[in-house]
Amino acid sequence: MMSTMTNERADSPACATASLGNYRFHDLPDPSKWADCVHCGMCLESCPTYEQTGEEQHSPRGRVHLMKSVGEGKLELTPDLLDPIFTCLDCRACTMACPADVDVGGLIEQVRGQLRQAVPLTGWKALVSDVFLKGIFPHPSRLDWLGRLLKWYQKSGLQTVARKTGLLRVMPDHLAEMEAILPAVGTPVRRKYKHQPLIKAKGETKRTVAILTGCVMDVMFSDINEATIRVLTHNGNDVVIVPNQTCCGALHVHAGDRETGRKLAKQNIEAFQHVDHVIVNAAGCGCMLKEYPELFRHDPEWHEKAEQFAAKVEDVSKFLHDTGFKPPKAELNVRLTYHDACHLAHGQGIRQEPRALIESIPGVEMVAMPNADRCCGSAGIYNLTHPEMAQAVLESKMQHVPQEVELISMGNPGCMLQMALGVMKHGRNQKIVHTVQLLDWAYQKEEGKDVRI
Repeated sequence: MMSTMTNERADSPACATASLGNYRFHDLPDPSKWADCVHCGMCLESCPTYEQTGEEQHSPRGRVHLMKSVGEGKLELTPDLLDPIFTCLDCRACTMACPADVDVGGLIEQVRGQLRQAVPLTGWKALVSDVFLKGIFPHPSRLDWLGRLLKWYQKSGLQTVARKTGLLRVMPDHLAEMEAILPAVGTPVRRKYKHQPLIKAKGETKRTVAILTGCVMDVMFSDINEATIRVLTHNGNDVVIVPNQTCCGALHVHAGDRETGRKLAKQNIEAFQHVDHVIVNAAGCGCMLKEYPELFRHDPEWHEKAEQFAAKVEDVSKFLHDTGFKPPKAELNVRLTYHDACHLAHGQGIRQEPRALIESIPGVEMVAMPNADRCCGSAGIYNLTHPEMAQAVLESKMQHVPQEVELISMGNPGCMLQMALGVMKHGRNQKIVHTVQLLDWAYQKEEGKDVRI
């Protein structure tokens, strides 16, 4: 028997707590997401994990078959499913390749929610999840303190001592490598503009926008948030730093903690309810915000609110492109290549807009990257939870990065860290930059400021 649901639609409120084959927990998967898969194999070449393993269970169609089998009562929700379901990078490349548009990524996230209820985390993994995903990321004040601690570690000389004395060797190799490419921690814009929540446009105000400051983004990449604000104001936008905003919840949903994801989504929906544009400079965050309606498909009231919110969310590159940004006049004179972040290219369908921004800058020479939309292996914190697979995927990615460029541009912080790791491990001296930083540098040079790239 396929399901105990005889009279309920898959998206009805009652379905949230009914059962579907051997899926028996709250927030059931949507069977329509696997219904159109005919296992044709068109997805295989697009999948980074299948490329590495050649194993059917690590392919999109293999994962769909497993998830569908649980829904049909042929398989149980057991620990045996953890590896194939959680080894998926959720890069969405398979959906782009699928002739039937099967939403494998959305299905993966729904089934992870079921698996995490059936097989809860234990031991150190549970501790890490409770401390970081639940205890720190959703709380801006705690994130600020983490940022202060990291900044002190970098500025006090402790980082230099730790690196020179070999103290970092006590850490697992993948953690020591991540420490080596940590960016310099600055002052979060959320704190910097606490008493000045509105940053006025330069010249005539054309519109007012809000910016998602993010969690990790504002701690580790506050300079990119600053650049985003400068570029937006340069193009006639008043920028609002909305109070009470929080983490987007992407890391939680990817990890199967959909309940925390919903709590964070509700907070953000309410925080941004009085603005018309929510500008995002992190591809993963933007994709998550646009998919808030999916989290509330069993809750009509919040689903409607999430739909209204998602319609406001815009990636900064697409927003600038679509609203008529000012092409810079100053030259940068650099040679660079562009990497498509998965959740920008596959998740949001944004490919040409970032390239158009870059190509508008005088003196920039674009060198095409083969397979530019191939995953780099970052996938949120995948490089921490699955370091071996992440490294294998990164190694494959680096084979396509042109040697002759000075800069590698992209639109996602996780990708920036992962690609910086690839550059370091390959002994290259290329600099990793966010697309919006390039515009910011050109605008600053245009104003006569000294810019060092």
